[in-house]
Amino acid sequence: MYRKFVIQMFLCNLVLMTGWFCVKEAQLNALAAAPAFRAEMSGSIPCADPRVDRFHGTPKRAASGQRIVDYTVIEKEYKYDLAQADYEALLKIVQAEAGNEDEEGKMLVAGVVLNRVDNRRFPNTVTGVVMQQKGGSYQFSPVANGNYYKVKVSQDTIDAVEKVLKGEDLTQGALYFVSRKSADPEKMKWFDASLVKLFEHGGHEFFTNK
Repeated sequence: MYRKFVIQMFLCNLVLMTGWFCVKEAQLNALAAAPAFRAEMSGSIPCADPRVDRFHGTPKRAASGQRIVDYTVIEKEYKYDLAQADYEALLKIVQAEAGNEDEEGKMLVAGVVLNRVDNRRFPNTVTGVVMQQKGGSYQFSPVANGNYYKVKVSQDTIDAVEKVLKGEDLTQGALYFVSRKSADPEKMKWFDASLVKLFEHGGHEFFTNK
């Protein structure tokens, strides 16, 4: 009788131990499979390359749990992707020509420069447009008189130019602008006779070709 009881107790313990090992094995298998599962899931949805911050060179991404959200989905993308030299040239010519203007005035000058870049009558880079000469004279007076090289670009100018680079266009297609009060009278005769005046803003008048 006693032997039978011992045998029954041994069998019960054996069953319990077997069950415990089975549970532990299942847990270990689940833990081992988890990284592979996460890798497979993350690979199933390709993530676009992050944009790089224009000023700091850092990836623009935000993390929410396991999900990576690319800021290009949230932010307005750039219409113009300029080389660094062209970007700096655009900032400097806007500052030199419209440093005392409001944001719209700065955006208009930047827009005219970019309109020229897109027009086959002018050079196809910002630097080329800013440095262009016609008849031995520079197209932009701050380049001719040297102010272009001396300006300190303000944050207001940077903000205005950024808006234009992201596609905000206030120019109505203008390819020229001039300050009538400070322009050479003979030059103004050419503007009035050869171009179509579109509008005025601040200290500038804006024109396009006939």
